[in-house]
Amino acid sequence: MPVSLNFDTDTDIRTDTAAPDLVLTPAETAAVEGVAARLGDRPEGALVDDPAWVASARDRWEELPVGLRRTLRRFRRDPGPGGALLVRGLPIGGPALGGTPLAEGSVQRTAAIPAALLVLAACGLGDPAAFRPEKTGALVQDVVPVPGREEFQGNAGSVLLTFHNENAFHPHRPDFVMLLCLRADPDGVAGLRTSCVREVLPLLDPDTRAVLHLPEFRTAPPPSFGAAEGPAEPHPVLTGAFEDPDLRVDMAATEPLTERAAAALAALGNLFERTARTIRLEPGDLAVVDNRITVHGRTAFSPRFDGTDRWLQRTFVLADLRRSRAHREGDGYVLADPAPYRA
Repeated sequence: MPVSLNFDTDTDIRTDTAAPDLVLTPAETAAVEGVAARLGDRPEGALVDDPAWVASARDRWEELPVGLRRTLRRFRRDPGPGGALLVRGLPIGGPALGGTPLAEGSVQRTAAIPAALLVLAACGLGDPAAFRPEKTGALVQDVVPVPGREEFQGNAGSVLLTFHNENAFHPHRPDFVMLLCLRADPDGVAGLRTSCVREVLPLLDPDTRAVLHLPEFRTAPPPSFGAAEGPAEPHPVLTGAFEDPDLRVDMAATEPLTERAAAALAALGNLFERTARTIRLEPGDLAVVDNRITVHGRTAFSPRFDGTDRWLQRTFVLADLRRSRAHREGDGYVLADPAPYRA
């Protein structure tokens, strides 16, 4: 996504705000809303977790405006140097939304326009997916601050959320994370932060980079996934092509196993901060993060808990659903594996 660069002269930390990659015209917005509404208008009801409904969404993907389809397909093939995409002007259903949910674990199971839109986009990028231990395996999940969870390092919290690949511990972590804004932070403070390994890589010294390619790190699952039997297996932070590697790290959950690994992880974290982009999402904004090469986090903010707080909805995408077949009962879209998670 295009950015306007600003540097703090004392810290040399980039605090730029991302510009949208695509802004829909009013006619395109109306067309998207029509497709999403037709998906929700079914006599037998429409549940976004129903595989038959997802199949209908996949068919209707072709009815979306060509500019939106082209943008998402291009991003799937090459997410660019920043590894994140911002689309503006999508329909979200207007005043019928109601207040921002307050309950932890809240999800969207009916095919309201925002939920239908997320699954439509997921079908263009790959396939929607969810994890049974996380928000009961719902394909569309609310991302909202929850009373009493302000200090939590997760989507229910409101403190600074550290940089991470989503579900970095899991062998079938999402390829893409989609976040659709239904309601902006009323104070304009909360912001999605991203940092891409493609921009970090040239700033890494050779020794640090070499250590990050070694299996000298462990990443624990979040509490919502339960305790695995024994420690996670060691893994490298950087994998794949040396000149364009994938990234696997969670700054709150990845443990360095050696002194050199600790130094390398600290250096990487500093570069995430230095290259970070901030997206203050507005209603109708869709942010797509390539979870293979980009970490994301969130600025700290102060929730009001009065129904006006920031409200995003989230859907995960797997580009190759087949690879996770052993984890998905009945070839559905929900990964559930009672065995320890291993890379």
